[in-house]
Amino acid sequence: MYALLALVATAGFFYVNLMAAIVDGLVTGLAFSNAQAGMVGAANTYGATAGALIAVFLVGRLRWKPAVVVLLAAMIGIDLLSTLVHAPWLMIALRGLDGLLGGMATGLIYAVMARTASPDRAFGMLLAVQFGLGGLGMMLLPPLVPALGAKILFLSLAGVSCLALLAILAIPRIETGKGAGSIAYQPIGTRKRLTVSLVMLGLFLFQAANMALLAFIIGLGEHAGLSRAFIGQALGWATWVAILGALLVVFMGERFGRFQPLWIAFVLTLVGTVGFYGSASGAIYFIANVGTGITWSFVVPYLFGMASSIDASGRLTSLAGFISHLGLASGPLAAGLVLGSGQFHFLITAALAVLAASAAATLLAARRIDSPEHAR
Repeated sequence: MYALLALVATAGFFYVNLMAAIVDGLVTGLAFSNAQAGMVGAANTYGATAGALIAVFLVGRLRWKPAVVVLLAAMIGIDLLSTLVHAPWLMIALRGLDGLLGGMATGLIYAVMARTASPDRAFGMLLAVQFGLGGLGMMLLPPLVPALGAKILFLSLAGVSCLALLAILAIPRIETGKGAGSIAYQPIGTRKRLTVSLVMLGLFLFQAANMALLAFIIGLGEHAGLSRAFIGQALGWATWVAILGALLVVFMGERFGRFQPLWIAFVLTLVGTVGFYGSASGAIYFIANVGTGITWSFVVPYLFGMASSIDASGRLTSLAGFISHLGLASGPLAAGLVLGSGQFHFLITAALAVLAASAAATLLAARRIDSPEHAR
């Protein structure tokens, strides 16, 4: 069941996993500028941010299955329409609408996953499915864009949404580990409000920093002198290897608490990001992508799991989805503006600073959640 829920949730924001291919495809296939392509990615993600915020207020107020079916069907229509668009501003508007619908669908699914027996494992499975499909897309799609055009990217998004519709039909009635159906939202005490703020801040900064690099990771490789064929293979394999981080969360759950695994993950994240300075070496470029990919798929499930541990209704986890999308949208937007002058080293440095701030907020939140006082 976790795998089916993960597939449905992935369809709502699969464009995130293909962001580098989409941004690069718009530049090479439709002659968009870096700034325009970055704005398309940002519009898609800011739309999802708004949709995720709307989902916070819909949780517990409607039946999630019929709602998600309608949303996914509408997304398929928009993806197909996107294959016919060539104007930057029209593409920005269309992808913003797609993001809005996808954000609503994802937010509703997140609330369901938060009420399962082990949210950490549920979100770990989500990242495993994301990175598995994302790796396949990153390996196959960039080389196809010059021959088939940017439309192949949007057809791929539509295909994943079709698979998600089939997955919904296979999901049985869910009896959650924290009680079936919707659970009433309980006001959060003063002590836990600070913890919530730290979790949300850590999540926002972590997603923004990672997506700022990922959105232009192909351009970074080409700027460093790597071939397009090598970059596509490197990113595809790195994304598949990154599944190990998510699978590790599925295996570990809360067995070792959250602080201990997370501080190790953040150290590896920072080291891997430093590695991008050496992208002129294909081996270092590949290793940096593998390292940051593994920690990305490892840290995010724990952040969502921490949100789920504070509020059993799933509404706070849906809010975390909103914060996550906000970070994912802000990264490409900021990076697109920076890269107007091709300053990749500055982008890496900025990402390192943001990741360090994320580590501070996340680890402080994890320490508080792991403490006995958190349960009170």
